Amino acid sequence: MSLFISQAHAAAAPAPQSGGMEMVIMLLVFGLVFYFMIYRPQAKRVKEHKNLMSELSKGDEVLTQGGVVGKIVKVSDEKDFIVVSIAEGTEVTVQKGAVTAVLPKGTMKSL
Repeated sequence: MSLFISQAHAAAAPAPQSGGMEMVIMLLVFGLVFYFMIYRPQAKRVKEHKNLMSELSKGDEVLTQGGVVGKIVKVSDEKDFIVVSIAEGTEVTVQKGAVTAVLPKGTMKSL
């Protein structure tokens, strides 16, 4: 009757079904690995960056994502922008989110 399935295969007993518990345990282990290796470290970095942005103040020396080093001249609270002086008489407006690090005082003089 069947052209593609031999009668022996069709009459064979079904494979024993293991419980679904192994699948649940595997998914839980995968979820824990995902949480501890990917989500948690990234959430920690985001929290540290938000703290860095909220603590920016006038006079801080900062490094931006573009590699520009300068001193903060003006901080705008209602808008998320700061004005950074990169040289005498040269000021650049930058988003707070573009600040990568706050440098120690005197870094610009040593460059």
